[in-house]
Amino acid sequence: MIPFSPPKITDELVKAVTEVLRSGWITTGPKTKEFEKRITEYCGCKSTLCLNSATAGLEIMLRWFGVTKGDEVIVPVYTYSATANVVVHCGAKVIFVDVNKDDFNISIEKIEKAITSKTKVIMPVDFGGFPCDYDAINELVKQKNIRKKFKANSPEQKKLKRILVLSDAAHSIGATYKGKKTGSLTDVSVFSFHAVKNLTTAEGGAVCLNLPKPLDNEKIYSELNIKSLHGQNKDALAKTKIGQWRYDIVEAGYKCNMTDISAVMGICELKDYDNDTLVKRKKICNLYSSAFSKYDWAEVPTLHTSERESSYHLFPLRIKGIKEKQRDEIIKEIFAKEVAVNVHFILVPMMSFYKKHGYKIKNYPVAFNNYSREISLPVYYDLTNEQIKIVIDAVVSSVQKILGC
Repeated sequence: MIPFSPPKITDELVKAVTEVLRSGWITTGPKTKEFEKRITEYCGCKSTLCLNSATAGLEIMLRWFGVTKGDEVIVPVYTYSATANVVVHCGAKVIFVDVNKDDFNISIEKIEKAITSKTKVIMPVDFGGFPCDYDAINELVKQKNIRKKFKANSPEQKKLKRILVLSDAAHSIGATYKGKKTGSLTDVSVFSFHAVKNLTTAEGGAVCLNLPKPLDNEKIYSELNIKSLHGQNKDALAKTKIGQWRYDIVEAGYKCNMTDISAVMGICELKDYDNDTLVKRKKICNLYSSAFSKYDWAEVPTLHTSERESSYHLFPLRIKGIKEKQRDEIIKEIFAKEVAVNVHFILVPMMSFYKKHGYKIKNYPVAFNNYSREISLPVYYDLTNEQIKIVIDAVVSSVQKILGC
């Protein structure tokens, strides 16, 4: 079977990980610090903290900003459950909003309507790697009428004096918006380096800080380091310096640091990311777009415009005029032809936990329409031209069989 998204594992990567294992330094250490610096340089942000997951990155930023019970966080309904779960962990209320018809991303109009005096954070999601309209979102939170609604409770909120824009950029490392890379487009952006992502560290994530003055990004980086390691004021690397063994616990923190094993994978992957990985993924997606554009029933995704370019993390094909049941039947036919496909995502209000808390999918008709017709096709580094043709043929024949066309 042609798999859906196996990781890119090269001999160079295996060698790099082996060297770290033999170095004796396998937890957070010099490679993690190097990876943070390289991401900062790559994205053009002000500082970067690497963690064990993007989920940890989103939650630690919500907690840093003082999000708590009684607060609201605006989240696009078209996302993975992690985006919403972290809000629940903080005791705040998730305010889901609908998305655009064309690109799956959060609707600016719906954001504006959802803002109240309880809104503390907006969490846009770059679905499939295609950046949201960040100029519009950034301008929205700075509008006088929106600022007037904002009620600051924590010291950080009082310094920012407005809603925080916390981008869930889990899919979009390497994507661009108006000539700038994701990671530098708004207050804070969080990447995922999970095994199925374009750039993987097996498990991992990064928080890219880009906060305006008077907030100090380097100081915040230091605070987050402490928060990510049990509230300990020195990490293992700092304690190796002569006479620096003594440490203190300054808060009841968390345990979500990245290891050097993961970091060296990221360093190895990032080195050739723009010139190799993204080139290959773009080629695959372009071949899909060219092939499916010939069929009236196919709605190919927007991956590139004059202002935005995707990271080509997903190829979310939609089939025109079908219902969810037909989509599922098409997927079964594709799998029967030994091609693995997926659906991104089963919408969060459709999940049992959120349904029992009163969320109803009927309130998000655009997102449900997109979801019910969506099939994600394989996109990964080692996918060959021959396999791409097999995928295309499998999808075409399966759709034609189910639709009778």
